[in-house]
Parts: sequence; structure tokens; C-alpha cells
Amino acid sequence: TDVTALVEEIQKGEPLITAACVEHVILLVRRLQQKLGEKENHKFSLFKVLRTHLLPLTNVVFNKSGSRFITGSYDRTCKLWDTASGEELRTLEGHKNVVYAIAFNNPYGDKIATGSFDKTCKLWSTETGKCYHTFRGHSAEIVCLSFDLQSTVVATGSLDTTAKLWDIEKGEEVATLRGHSAEIIALSFNTNGDKIITGSFDHTVAVWDVGTGRKLHTLIGHRAEISSAQFNWDCSLIVTGSMDKTCMLWNAVTGTHLATLAGHRDEVLDVCFDYTGQRVATASADGSARVYDAQTKKCIAKLEGHGSEISKVCFNPKGNFILTASSDKTARLWDAATGHCLQILEGHTDEIFSCAFNYKGDTIITGN
Repeated sequence: TDVTALVEEIQKGEPLITAACVEHVILLVRRLQQKLGEKENHKFSLFKVLRTHLLPLTNVVFNKSGSRFITGSYDRTCKLWDTASGEELRTLEGHKNVVYAIAFNNPYGDKIATGSFDKTCKLWSTETGKCYHTFRGHSAEIVCLSFDLQSTVVATGSLDTTAKLWDIEKGEEVATLRGHSAEIIALSFNTNGDKIITGSFDHTVAVWDVGTGRKLHTLIGHRAEISSAQFNWDCSLIVTGSMDKTCMLWNAVTGTHLATLAGHRDEVLDVCFDYTGQRVATASADGSARVYDAQTKKCIAKLEGHGSEISKVCFNPKGNFILTASSDKTARLWDAATGHCLQILEGHTDEIFSCAFNYKGDTIITGN
């Protein structure tokens, strides 16, 4: 790419980039080019095994920098860990049932939200472990939650068929999103924080306006329960995965169906975009993962080798590697362009259902 021409193009659509900034932006783009061109031979090795929860884990999540991560568990607690030392920093106690959904308010990382089968969501201080608020209002288990990127709202999704938006500062309910006829099991904010999607067992995904709580679109097309749903980075596309063995792409602005990404022989359990929103990865109960081009809608790689279902898939931040977690007790690292398996991550004695990269892409956590 001609960097000067690219920056001129960016400048046309971005009034904040004045003539005085142009040289600096050119420098940043050149640094980005250099970073993308670097060859990586990074091999991951088992660093630490952390066993302190009394019962199995439900989820693992990094903060933005990867310096800390959290684990949720059936033992009703959430634990905060230091990544470098593997030391447990604190235990967040107070829920009366399974802590199922957990999240940092990335990119800040100073707050943690936990959603529980006790029907409540709690907001905690990362630094002190103090519980700021307990959000009550759902009439059934909370199974998914998310912060908006602006860290003003936390959303919770429940088996009671509703999602709720909560004000982080005031500790109050902002809106209840009603309209699904079955359990909500996935939700995701867009980057701007003005829209949220909810995926349900009623086979549909709903797009909501965060400010008003009004439903904007219902994405109808899947023939079975939704397993996961996500916006791409520039908020133009939505990807959905379903138990009907397909993944679908949608226009996020109009709610129109763009493509059905078929090929899996069993349920699609997880879907995700890479950071630029150019590719989609899918994980399936058929034991394989796939990579699709979001523009051409074609399958560009098949990731085959796991001996059992894959429950989780994610790209590294750079987008050249894919990580999968499987019930065959292993995680695998793949080349996103070719689908070749680069590494098998072994050591767990039971199925792995959660995995994540840190922001630099040089550390992985897996949970079982």
C-alpha cells in the first residue's frame, strides 16, 4: 500500500486529522505495516496450571493488556489472577449460585462484572475486590453479559427471555429488552456502544437501540437455536451461529440477510470476526473449525484435527492465528490463512470449553 495515498484518503473522511498531524499518521501507518510484516515463530509452552476453584470453571477472560485474568466457577466465586506470576490476587465472593458469565470493562479493566444462576449481576472493583452494585431484576439465571466499550453500561442476558441494561455509575436499571420468546444465551455491543444484539433459543437475533431500549431489527433465517452472535469492528456486519449447522452474515444497519455460510456437518457452537472484520471463524460440534472471507462469503480454510466438538474459537489480535478449544481435552493453534495446525496445546484432563489470547498475542489461557 502507498502509505501517503492511504493517509490522504483517511484525511478526507476524518476532519480531526489536520495538516499538522499528517506526518505523524504516516509514521504510525508505516509502523503498523512493519508490525504486520514481521514473521512469527512463537511457540507456546505450558507455563502454569492453576487449580484453586473447588468446582469446574465456567469461563476465563483477560483484561486488555493481558496482565490479569479472571475465572468464573461452579463454586459460586470469581477469581482474579496475575498472569505473569500465576498468583491468585483475590476471590470475589457473594453470589449464591454458579458464576457463569464474567467480563472486564476493557479497555480500562478497573471493573469486573459477574452474572450468576442466582439471577443477579454484580459489579466489582478490580483493585480492591469491593462489590459496587448488585443488579437485581431478572427472574431466571443470567448466562451472558457484556460491557459497552465506553464503560457506561453493562448488559445481562437471561433464561427469562429478556436482556437488561444497567447504568454502571448509578447502579440502576436503564432498560429491559423484551421481545424474544425463548431464552437469551448471547449478547454483544457494537463498538460505538449505541446498539446491542441478543441471540435466543427462539432461532432469532434482535438488534436493539441502547439509548431507547427499542428493537430495531429481528434477524430471521436460522432454523434452530442461536449459539453466538457478534458485530464486526466497524459496526457494519453481524455474524450469527446456530444449532442449524450454519453461520449467517447480516447487514448491521438494515438487518438484511447477506449470506449463509454452510459446510459444517453439525451444530455451529461459536463464531467470531477477526479484529478487522474481514474474516469469520466458526467452531462446530462436528470437530472442525472453518474460516470464511466476509466479502466473498467463501470458505478459505478448514481446520481439521480435533477428535471431538469445538466449543470456542478466536483469532489472535493480529489475525494470523486461530485458537480452538475442544472437548477432546486439547486446544489447538492454527494458521488462519492455510488452516494448518501449528501446535496442539495439551495438559488438561477434561474438556476445554474456554480459551483466550492476551492483547499482545503471546499468552493463551485455557479453562476446563
